Amino acid sequence: MHARLNWAKAAPDAYKAMIALENAVTGSGLEPSLLELIRIRSSQLNGCAFCLDMHTADARKRGESERRIYTLSAWRETPFFSERERAALAWTEALTQLAGHEVSEALYDSVKAQFGDKEMVDLTLAVNAINSWNRIGVGFGLQPAG
Repeated sequence: MHARLNWAKAAPDAYKAMIALENAVTGSGLEPSLLELIRIRSSQLNGCAFCLDMHTADARKRGESERRIYTLSAWRETPFFSERERAALAWTEALTQLAGHEVSEALYDSVKAQFGDKEMVDLTLAVNAINSWNRIGVGFGLQPAG
């Protein structure tokens, strides 16, 4: 894979809009560690090497353990994640893999038990943001530095 297009240069207003969305997510009040877990899990599902490289490094800088990063793709089978994190990860997976799947009332209710109304919106926007970044990264062939 090689970089295909400098999308930010080609469409600076689109880039500014993405940065504004990212700033809203970052400033939402959701825990930075939770946001990184969402970003990593979505990037795993979408196969975005650029975002995986960036967000695993960011998570480590924030103090995330290697153990949790390594087992994130199997979060259901580990005892390493809180109920709030589990709810966020389930929501992330459901919204990232919409095609052919429903977002069940049971899932909604389990997420709602952990997050207030504003947090549900913020969580959903966080998932939207990373899915948008993943699609930009994969579509335009963004590569990790190195």
